[in-house]
Amino acid sequence: MGQLNAGIVPVTPFQQNCTILFDADDKSGVVVDPGGDVDRILAAIKDNGINVTAIWLTHGHIDHAGGAMDLKDALGVEIVGSHEADRMLLDNLETQAVRFGLTGAVRNCVPDRFLTEGETVSFGEHQFEVLHCPGHAPGHVVYYNRAAKFAHVGDVLFHGSIGRTDLPGGDHDALIRSIKEKLLPLGDDIGFICGHGPGGRFGEERRGNPFLV
Repeated sequence: MGQLNAGIVPVTPFQQNCTILFDADDKSGVVVDPGGDVDRILAAIKDNGINVTAIWLTHGHIDHAGGAMDLKDALGVEIVGSHEADRMLLDNLETQAVRFGLTGAVRNCVPDRFLTEGETVSFGEHQFEVLHCPGHAPGHVVYYNRAAKFAHVGDVLFHGSIGRTDLPGGDHDALIRSIKEKLLPLGDDIGFICGHGPGGRFGEERRGNPFLV
């Protein structure tokens, strides 16, 4: 098993961190949260010789799932996630797009399967635990690789901030519980990639994030 690597492709006007997780040796991998700009994502996959085996979604907001169906069609792979509580969001991506003036660039998303707390997903020999972390979105999940001490947290937690909770299905108290009860106990040394902006380590957020201290 090679090292777990990650490449970020910022997509859409939301500058969402579409993430390609891959094995450094055999180049197998997955795309996490293809929010749009699918041609750019496909170019990054081709330029780096990645063999994508699946698309993983953290949650059902337009900037994370808006390009998932087009990418599925292009690659012929399954869409996995998020939790079923996000079904209504994924069913209404085209309606979300109208609000942001993105008509024609977004399709409603039908995952091949939803995920639940405690499941595992993998590519190659890299295994990720699924944590259901509602608050930003009802069905938000986090992908945690224990061996690499790494988590993809989507929009649950940011460097110095947390996910917004004023969107449909948002719940501030639930979000704080998700962070404090599910993420931070994993350990201060866990590194993370988030949905927007730079990542960090859980210990830095536990000590200095103004929303958590």
